[in-house]
Amino acid sequence: MTCLHLLLTLVFAVSLGTPVEIQRPRGVPLTKKQFYEESKPFTCLDGSRTIPFDRVNDDYCDCKDGSDEPGTAACPNGSFHCTNAGYRPMFIPSSRINDGICDCCDTTDEYNSGAKCENTCKELGRKEREVLQKMAEITKEGFLLKQQLIEEAKKGREEKQGKVTDMQENKKQLEEKVEALRTVKEAAEQPEKEAKERHLKAWEGECSCKSIRLEKDKAKMAEAFLELDDNSDGFVSVSELQSHAELDPDADGTLTETEVQGLMGGAAQVDTSTFESVWTNIKDKYHSESQPEEPAPVETPPDEVKEPAVDNDSEPYPEDDISEEDDEDEDDEDDYHEDDDKVRVNIEKELSFDFGPDAEFTYMYSQCYELSTSEYIYRLCPFNRALWGREKNRPENNKYLVMKYEHGTGCWQGPNRSTTVKLTCGKETVVTSTSEPSRCEYLMEFTTPAVCQEPANTEPSPHGHEEL
Repeated sequence: MTCLHLLLTLVFAVSLGTPVEIQRPRGVPLTKKQFYEESKPFTCLDGSRTIPFDRVNDDYCDCKDGSDEPGTAACPNGSFHCTNAGYRPMFIPSSRINDGICDCCDTTDEYNSGAKCENTCKELGRKEREVLQKMAEITKEGFLLKQQLIEEAKKGREEKQGKVTDMQENKKQLEEKVEALRTVKEAAEQPEKEAKERHLKAWEGECSCKSIRLEKDKAKMAEAFLELDDNSDGFVSVSELQSHAELDPDADGTLTETEVQGLMGGAAQVDTSTFESVWTNIKDKYHSESQPEEPAPVETPPDEVKEPAVDNDSEPYPEDDISEEDDEDEDDEDDYHEDDDKVRVNIEKELSFDFGPDAEFTYMYSQCYELSTSEYIYRLCPFNRALWGREKNRPENNKYLVMKYEHGTGCWQGPNRSTTVKLTCGKETVVTSTSEPSRCEYLMEFTTPAVCQEPANTEPSPHGHEEL
């Protein structure tokens, strides 16, 4: 088979409609035609060797890169170019040439196999143009919706920022008001407080009630036990008590061990429960280490007990309802302040999120989107424990096309669940599909107008691809 038999005669339609014959070896794209000139020897595209041109497409592999056999299956690493006029050009491995299976929609790969192939490029191109046209319409409408979302987000953000500013100012005013109320309340309560203190002192000074004396005595006893228990072991021993010379019964200046044992009722040591009997023996003489000695109270006979003297010059207690009214006002202010703070914190939290370069994703905040399948109901709640995630080999400015949800509930004997959400342009905000590429690793497809880009101004070619 000669080289001429393997040459593919192609017609290129120029703008004037005049057909022009373009000859090049079968399987060679127009972009590489200049390397295949019939009048010159052919140099392998990897530069490894040069061969006569009649050895191109002679069904024998001369070049290591397979470039001398673009139209045959001779080279295992060769590739065949499908022109596919009216659709998309493509390359296929040269091993598929004349294998009886139609790979190129223009049937050029099965030129000598006898396979019955039909040229479907025109129909494929028509369908693709319909899809592209539909996508262009979706992109156009989605971009208009995106502009509305951006405008709404801008207004909403300004309103929320203004609300936060107002709340901060209200908070300041409330704090000042609460402080003023507190000052008024303290001033109103001061006479009552002072009067109560005077009455309490008068009561303690004049009242000889047994219960008060007993309580004071118990307090002093407990304090004395702690002071006497030098080593803090919970017991008062003979040696610890013997250090207090003021307890000498015969006042001879020496407190002997025998005298101490007499005070302790013959015990070598006592705890808190048995110290009471010891305290009865020593309390009149015991000197506290932390307080100066006070004179023993003079008991008043029961028939001489007097009511505490009332200072007639002192102001009467303020009415209780006045103090309660102040308390209610202050409590109301505190409750309002607390509720206002919660609202302000929630707004500030929302404003802190990254909602995209123009805040176009703001409308998704606090929203959830569901997809029901025959087995499960999938729910996607953007900005709830999710971070923008940039895929490998994607530029940084495209990070808003992927959301990452990580550290989810652990799978049984497996990793923690995670979800990758891929965002594509759409007129509606909806979860379109879910899958599980790896165990416990989920993939969601999600459409939203927020990722729609401004359509190009150039009109698509009405005739599709026409490379020949």
